[in-house]
Amino acid sequence: MKLEHAALYTKDLEGTRDFFVKYFGATANTLYHNPRTGLRTYFLSFDGDARLEIMSRPDTTDSAHRGLGLGYAHISFSTGSKKRVDTLTETLRRDGYAVVSGPRTTGDGYYESCVAGPEGCLIEIAE
Repeated sequence: MKLEHAALYTKDLEGTRDFFVKYFGATANTLYHNPRTGLRTYFLSFDGDARLEIMSRPDTTDSAHRGLGLGYAHISFSTGSKKRVDTLTETLRRDGYAVVSGPRTTGDGYYESCVAGPEGCLIEIAE
C-alpha cells in the first residue's frame, strides 16, 4: 500500500501554492472550485509519486494545533545532499521564513532543518 497524498488547509491558497512551487519544485494542477461549498483546491506534485493537496474554504478556522500537539506534525522533503539542505534553509531564512531548527544531524542520524512555512506549517528539509 502507498500513501496517495496528504492535505493541508490554508487561508492563502495561491500564496501556499507559489511557496511550494518556488522552493520545493512542485507542479500545480488546475484550480478546482466547488461553488456550493466554497472549497478551492490544488494538487501539488513533487518528484516521484508524492502529492500534497492544498485546500481553502470560507468556513475554515485557525487552529491552535502547532508544534507538539497531537496529529500530523510536519511534512518532509528529501533534497539528496547536506549542501542542498544548507542552501535551501538559508534561502528560506533570507526570504523571511523562520528556521525552527538546524541544519543539524539528529540523534537518529538524519541531516535536516525545520522551517515554518506558510501560516506556520512545519516543513522538514532533509538530506
